[in-house]
Amino acid sequence: MSLMPFFIVWAILGVVVVILALMRRNASEHEDDSIHLSGGEAAAEQVVIAKKISAIDKWGKLLTIILVVTGLLLAVAYGFQVWDETSRVGLK
Repeated sequence: MSLMPFFIVWAILGVVVVILALMRRNASEHEDDSIHLSGGEAAAEQVVIAKKISAIDKWGKLLTIILVVTGLLLAVAYGFQVWDETSRVGLK
């Protein structure tokens, strides 16, 4: 069984995580670090940016965990596959 399709999907997931990190960096550059307590447009803009960053963070953390777990599973599967192939060669 070839693990190549799984590695390709894993690599695509890695690219998605990197894109989310870049999106978060871009969104945080537009964030105003000062606190606006009055009900002006600046306070409303802060809320919108904070919600956007929160959503990106949620998906980024979730996909990063999935990326790490699937990467470990793929490494174990690859190691098992190599071990299995080398043990078959020794039996012949």
